[in-house]
Amino acid sequence: MDYTHLGRSGLSVSRLCLGTMNFGPQTPEDDSHAIMDAAHEHGINFFDTANRYGGELGAGATESILGRWFATGGGRRERTVLATKLYGAMSDWPNDGKLSALNIRRALDASLQRLQTDYVDLYQFHHVDRETPWDEIWQAMEVAVAQGKVLYAGSSNFAGWHIATAQEHARKRNYTGLVSEQSIYNLLTRDIELEVIPAAQGNGIGIIPWSPLQGGLLGGVVRKEREGKRRLEGRAKESLESHRDAIEAYEDFAAELGHEPGDVALAWLLHQPAVTAPIIGPRTREQLDAGVRALDVTLDDAALTRLDEIFPGRRTAPEDYAW
Repeated sequence: MDYTHLGRSGLSVSRLCLGTMNFGPQTPEDDSHAIMDAAHEHGINFFDTANRYGGELGAGATESILGRWFATGGGRRERTVLATKLYGAMSDWPNDGKLSALNIRRALDASLQRLQTDYVDLYQFHHVDRETPWDEIWQAMEVAVAQGKVLYAGSSNFAGWHIATAQEHARKRNYTGLVSEQSIYNLLTRDIELEVIPAAQGNGIGIIPWSPLQGGLLGGVVRKEREGKRRLEGRAKESLESHRDAIEAYEDFAAELGHEPGDVALAWLLHQPAVTAPIIGPRTREQLDAGVRALDVTLDDAALTRLDEIFPGRRTAPEDYAW
């Protein structure tokens, strides 16, 4: 396993991040624990979760699964760089969501209790809160850091100007501010190349891509469809039809390279200079092992150019649209 620093911080994280959103609603607890053990065996030390994860089991269920895994000991917590998030409402009661100082305090304490730990390494804002001033947010985070409950702050689903504004207010307080941004980013969805990636790079913030396979569309879906192994419906089917020519060309090119399409998609992200670690969200041990294969895929300049031809990216704004 290769490791890199999370943004400009001194924190070393694996080049793949284990996403846990499926733990509970899709993957039984025992299997979830086995996947996390296997992730450590692969050298993955970076785990991502959120207080809202849990699906039909209820918000908080996924954090609780991680907490019971940590409680089994064996250095599991000590070997894990733990990231969780807050923003979404945990109930219909006022102040039980978003980024007020009150909710940051309450949500953090509740996550720590479910996770059975006394601190989180990376506490992420799951969405920008347009109604709470940054001075209030950063003051609450400074308190959490002083209490030893949080080490680093990160964002998720922020626009470029949100990142810049957050960092401006942090600098005025002589506070570190954000060290990471978690955004959707993959060969099919490259909008963050316009402004989010430049803002992140300009502020020393690492990008943590979610949905690196675009919901499976970059994982060999056409071949699986032909073999009768997968049948898409609804929005996924519509998305495939609108991009079918490109996806077919992509799967053919992956075959030319001698790799699985999903491996190429993850490898492409690992070749992007702004990316710290794509989030892989396995439902099974086999899917985890498949994700790790991407670490052995090297794409030369010709391959990267061909992928850009199949899935055109975006230039930095304003050059992308102004000239």
